[in-house]
Amino acid sequence: MHELDDLEFAVNTEPRCPCLLVLDTSSSMNGDPIRELNAGLAAFQDDINQDELARKRAEIALVTFGGTVEVAQDFVTVEGFQAPTLVANGNTPMGEAVHRGLDLLRARKDEYKANRINYYRPWMFLITDGVPTDEWKQAAADAAHAEANRELILYAIGVRSADFRVLAEFSPEREPLQLKGLSFREFFQWLSQSQKRVSSSNPGDEVQLPAPTGWGTAPTST
Repeated sequence: MHELDDLEFAVNTEPRCPCLLVLDTSSSMNGDPIRELNAGLAAFQDDINQDELARKRAEIALVTFGGTVEVAQDFVTVEGFQAPTLVANGNTPMGEAVHRGLDLLRARKDEYKANRINYYRPWMFLITDGVPTDEWKQAAADAAHAEANRELILYAIGVRSADFRVLAEFSPEREPLQLKGLSFREFFQWLSQSQKRVSSSNPGDEVQLPAPTGWGTAPTST
């Protein structure tokens, strides 16, 4: 438990809606993809900060996988979130990244419980343009098990040449979506609107999210 978290929970007792972004930053994302991803993150920060309730309830964390797996941002409320500038490099250790993300989510939920903070079911977004270069099947099984037990909601999103058969194993309850071109900004606008909508509800409520028509589509091949 971190003392700063204890203080933050004491000051802000609003329920939390944790959102974890597990982002591919491997070398295949170099050039336009990483630039558009960074622009989308910056636009997300600007947009969601306009909503007073989401600023206090939505929490964001980023795990990146490009050569190594890094926690680019541990969980923080939107009002404390600063979009990083990500750099593309290395291979695609997706399995390790998902395991790291699951560990982060479990630790954050333990902090909520210790501080008697109510919370919404966490979201995890797995975004990749390639295929894993490490052992990933156990991570996929663990993620699928966590979703089946209602511990999280996992959205798998493929960019360009992603392997959608692999992505489907991480979220068998929900078909992976293919990003339209490099529509990262449109995706993050959708995510901001979705976070605002959920933040204005009560934990446990069924919330109808906006359709992903502006950025996502069913994969053209599996």
